[in-house]
Amino acid sequence: MKEQMELVAKTFQGLEDVLAEELRQLGAEDVTTGTRMVSFKGDKALMYRANFCCRTALRILKPIHTFTASDADELYRQAKLFDWEQLLSPEKTFAIDSTVYSDDFRHSKFVTYRVKDAIADFFTEKYGKRPSIRLTNADILLNVHIYQDKVTLSLDSSGESLHKRGYRVMQTDAPINEVLAAGLILKTGWHGQSNFIDPMCGSGTFLIEAALIARNINPGVFRSDFAFEHWPDFDQELFDSIYNDDSAEREFEYKIYGSDNSPKAIAIAERNIKSASVGKDIELKTMPIQEYTEAPENGILITNPPYGERISADDMDALYASIGERLKNVFRGYHAWIIGYKPEYFDKIGLKPSVKFPVLNGALECEFREYVIFDGTYAEFRKQGRSIRNEEFKRPERPVRHRRDNDDRGERDERQARRWKSQGGKFRGDRDFKRDDEQWERDRRGVRRRRAQNALEEHYHKPYNERFRDSKRSKDSARFEDDKVRRAVKFKKPRLFDDSDFESGDVVMRHRNRKDNQD
Repeated sequence: MKEQMELVAKTFQGLEDVLAEELRQLGAEDVTTGTRMVSFKGDKALMYRANFCCRTALRILKPIHTFTASDADELYRQAKLFDWEQLLSPEKTFAIDSTVYSDDFRHSKFVTYRVKDAIADFFTEKYGKRPSIRLTNADILLNVHIYQDKVTLSLDSSGESLHKRGYRVMQTDAPINEVLAAGLILKTGWHGQSNFIDPMCGSGTFLIEAALIARNINPGVFRSDFAFEHWPDFDQELFDSIYNDDSAEREFEYKIYGSDNSPKAIAIAERNIKSASVGKDIELKTMPIQEYTEAPENGILITNPPYGERISADDMDALYASIGERLKNVFRGYHAWIIGYKPEYFDKIGLKPSVKFPVLNGALECEFREYVIFDGTYAEFRKQGRSIRNEEFKRPERPVRHRRDNDDRGERDERQARRWKSQGGKFRGDRDFKRDDEQWERDRRGVRRRRAQNALEEHYHKPYNERFRDSKRSKDSARFEDDKVRRAVKFKKPRLFDDSDFESGDVVMRHRNRKDNQD
């Protein structure tokens, strides 16, 4: 029986469910989703396949040592206890990457240094020499993950992030991440069953990832290297069998269309598409979305328009308005998916989304929205028994909260009523309101008036410097009102006020009398 190991796949927030499904299809067991990660079990072959085949994974980690530590010294001691000879020798090199979510450890680089010291001292005490640190092309890559006081040391089996497919030779100013692009496409449910359009394609990331998905080409085929190839137990024959297996690839009967208003972007996209060897499936043209007059039937549209952050159009409002106008008039029958950043730009599209969910594009908190484009009015659309709601993205229903059994509530109320009446009072259910509505309204207004009058009189009977002491206003507000009065009173010869002026109200009265005389 093949040895099963605990593995962790890292991904972007919002793509955990897509990655989990990819791993299940590869044969992973005990698949559990977390925040930006999916844990699973599998053998060495599955670890190789996860790196080579998963479109939405950023890294595949193999945990090797788990412990708790609440300070740097304990972190050092526990890390030093691991038998590092299983992985390293004084002649090899290593690198460490740390991720920290803890109140005890505030700086990831400090964590990296302490673990590095533990490994170096382990070998120095035993052999008098130590393995070297190498930031690039190290023999062994280690990952340190700390959540509060729980520390997990893992081997990074991927090396460079898996989003670096290997086909990108050039890029525009703000290209979308390859893993994010593939994840968003898979989120829509598209696997090559229709035409695909990106009218603002930039460097062509959506187009290339769509072509790879449509033909089921593994994204790892373009990479030259994985970290697990440098491990002592690397099985070259096993990996070669996975690398050369193209039995799952399929034909693609439709077409992928891309366009952009920038000739430079189209030239970059052409080079990337050629590098990925998917040119026969993709058609490119230099054309802004405003000039679209027709669209192929049976298609899906996915695009990443400018956000106004790194890339900006002359008029962002007009750009998004033109997107909505073209969708309504040209792309009828389509499901259009748009990733955007600012809600006010989405509003300019002028269409109601059927689905929207949050996603991180770099450091930007974006939304991925679906628009169902149909002919005629929405009422006619509904008469056909259709809906813009996408049931696949229906939010899970809230659990039904059952009220506790209140069968004895009536008896309890009766007991309370009898107790209340026996004491000479009336139960609230027996109260009788005989006053008419007009009388009730008059009484209510009278109460309000009396309360307001009493509050006013109470306020002005206080010395001025105490009027705001019991008020809900802040001290700053009281001080501001005090200054207003002082500024309003003008004297030929300035003098300081004393408490008697305010207590008697002389300052205010002199100011009022002076104003009346002027009038």
